[in-house]
This record gives sequence, structure tokens and C-alpha cells, in this order.
Amino acid sequence: MDAQIAVDLCREALRVGIIIAAPVLIAGVIIGVTIGLLQALTQIQEQTIGIVMKILVMILVLAYTLPWMTLLMMEYTTDLFTYVPERMAE
Repeated sequence: MDAQIAVDLCREALRVGIIIAAPVLIAGVIIGVTIGLLQALTQIQEQTIGIVMKILVMILVLAYTLPWMTLLMMEYTTDLFTYVPERMAE
């Protein structure tokens, strides 16, 4: 296997991983900043409010995007299983 093929495979794996994780992480950041801002404005310094809200929102986003994530992972895996043997034969 050529080094460039290995680099391409790693690059594609990282790209797919970032795309799959992005919706949940972005939702967590947005709700974290929003709750933090509201806590700063109201001077409520209870940490569990922010953590519980982040977890709930991230679970909801995960549940909503899970079919899309599964489809993307299945496409990537199928492409990987067809791409690697073709390149190994060359």
C-alpha cells in the first residue's frame, strides 16, 4: 500500500468523524453559551442547570440526527470496503 493511499484513508476517516460529531457538538456549544449568558445576567451560579440542559439538548440532537449519521457511516464503510481491496490489487 502506497503512503498516499494511507494518508487519503486517514483524511477521509477524520472528515467523516468530524461531520458526524459536528451537530451534537455545535448544539452543546450553543446551549452552553446561552445558559452561561443567562446565568451571568441573572447571577444564578448553579452549575447543574447548564450541565443538565446541555445533556438534554445533545441527546435530542443526537436522536434527531441519528438516522443521517447512520447512513453516513454506512456509506463510508461501504466505500472503504470497496476502495481498499481495489487499491491493494494495484
